Amino acid sequence: MNFLLQPLSIVTFFPLLGVLALLFIKPEQKDALRWTALVTSLVTFVISLWAFFFSGQYDIANPDLQLVAKYDWITVAGWDIRYYLAADGLSILLILLTTFLSPIAILSTWKAVEERVKDFMLFFLLLEVGMTGVFVAQDLFLFYIFWEFTLIPMYFLIGIWGGPRRLYAAVKFFLYTMAGSILMLLAILWLGINVGTFSTPEIIGKVPAAAQMLLFVAFAAAFAIKVPMWPLHSWLPDAHVEAPTAGSVILAGVLLKMGTYGFLRFNLQLFPEASIQAAPVIGALAVVGILYGAAVSYAQKDVKKLVAYSSVSHLGFVMLGLFAMNSLGIQGAILQMINHGLSTGALFLLVGMIYEQTHTRELSEYGGLWKIMPVYGALTLIVTLSSMGLPGLNGFVGEFTILLGAWGAGSGVYGSVWFAALSAIGVILAAIYMLYMFQKMFLGPAGEITKHHTLRDLNWREIATLLPLLVFIFWIGLYPQPFFALLAPSVDKLVALLVAAMP
Repeated sequence: MNFLLQPLSIVTFFPLLGVLALLFIKPEQKDALRWTALVTSLVTFVISLWAFFFSGQYDIANPDLQLVAKYDWITVAGWDIRYYLAADGLSILLILLTTFLSPIAILSTWKAVEERVKDFMLFFLLLEVGMTGVFVAQDLFLFYIFWEFTLIPMYFLIGIWGGPRRLYAAVKFFLYTMAGSILMLLAILWLGINVGTFSTPEIIGKVPAAAQMLLFVAFAAAFAIKVPMWPLHSWLPDAHVEAPTAGSVILAGVLLKMGTYGFLRFNLQLFPEASIQAAPVIGALAVVGILYGAAVSYAQKDVKKLVAYSSVSHLGFVMLGLFAMNSLGIQGAILQMINHGLSTGALFLLVGMIYEQTHTRELSEYGGLWKIMPVYGALTLIVTLSSMGLPGLNGFVGEFTILLGAWGAGSGVYGSVWFAALSAIGVILAAIYMLYMFQKMFLGPAGEITKHHTLRDLNWREIATLLPLLVFIFWIGLYPQPFFALLAPSVDKLVALLVAAMP
């Protein structure tokens, strides 16, 4: 049982204690269920902070995997599958993002989820286990188990507590992700059989160049759907729009990052030669996604769908940075994963808060909210400016660093002036559709909702839900150096691997 006492094991599986506690609470004790889930997720976050910053076991200057928990699991009939957890600069911020957003999402359900509260909290804590496991698993077989496991609780969160078309959205989400994962499973099995291990660090440098492109495509199929990259994005708006607020927050904040993390951890490291060959294609698709997502966002009449399509554009920037394959691009891409989780997560929270009162998301129904809900308007303005990349807020730091990397600044493998220039247009388009959304909701003549409904401003619980996100929005925007310091050593090591693979 020693493996359960390792720091990353505790971070990953601690929510299961909350699941166990929930089983003994009666369904009608809704407040007890909510507090149990919230306290469990808060303690998990505190444990993750302790593991990385206060335990003395993690050195941010060390580029290698740390906090290693490695034990034999299945070692029969030639299979070498291990319980192998570890973290480094490529994953630390994503692990912390997962444990940070989970209690925030749970707090947002206090009044939004009234039916089957016990089941909701059970599924949510199970989802947190799966998401954390994806970011810490270093054995491909174990990674695949965590990857697929996340589908189950998310399917039920959308399918039971979602909107009118929830079953359609849940099934579409499940089938899309499952379809891509089948190819990845076949590639994982090929690696285990032909390389002799499923351990990611041991596979690096051992994959034959002739096989890399097929394996790259097989892994990319699963990850591109999850990101989602254009043109594999069609499941995302349905899932976001129909999901409950907490589901949308965690879907945008963490689940989509599983795809970009997959490219970072596996495609770039295991198949560097194929990654170099594929970089122009991935870069082109990323640019199309940036521009397409921005244009379609502007065309939306449903504010939640507008925010959903903006994810296609923002994550296009992440993919562009990753496949610039230099330190600036990759560091910017990882930081932008965090930024997107903060800003878009906050936007979904804000949309959910107004929907609880109005039961509509149509932009045409709003107008003049600023006079009625000044606190709500001020917080929405901050998050809107963050999402569009205003200097001084988090979005600017990530996008600017990515554009420098895409331009080809610094040592690395790939850069394209054209890709950088076209992507910069996406920044301008983001300002257009985000300010359009804000103007329609808060300024101008009063809409039907504003005229005929008595709306209240945010209460203490709603402000407390948003405040932690705002703290990091300003922190990253004004002083990003601590975050880059966490990333730099491991990213530099990855870039050196890519440079060595250049023909």
